[in-house]
Amino acid sequence: MLVAAKIDQVSRSTTDFARLLDQAEKKGWKLVVLDADVDTTTAAGRLLVDVVSSAASFESRRIGERAKSVHAVRRSQGKRAGQAPLLSDAVRLRIAGEHAEGKSLNAIAATLNAEGVPAAKGGKWYASTIRHVLRSVEVDEELAKVHTVRA
Repeated sequence: MLVAAKIDQVSRSTTDFARLLDQAEKKGWKLVVLDADVDTTTAAGRLLVDVVSSAASFESRRIGERAKSVHAVRRSQGKRAGQAPLLSDAVRLRIAGEHAEGKSLNAIAATLNAEGVPAAKGGKWYASTIRHVLRSVEVDEELAKVHTVRA
């Protein structure tokens, strides 16, 4: 049995949700969604859950559209579209500089870990974390170029 508080916590895709219900039926287990209070093993229950799942999928797409619009406006204003970097500019620029000098992602991570420099959320540094920081620096550089050209 799979128990979820709300349908949209199970899936925001009607196709995926229908596939999950089909799998539950074929494998002999139940899906219980507490906010719908519906027996998904009956035709009426399945219809109701499909409708609610479609509404959740629609809302998810609407949220995506609104976020995309806000990001486009922010980019057009020369601003970052997503979350502001959690790391200081000094650490971000150090990472970019070391990478530009030819240091590998693993070597940069190892150095930062050895020096006790905390990662953005206080954890350890990994090559993937360094790659993420480099992408963030690139985004800021591109925004600066676009904003400079427009100004």
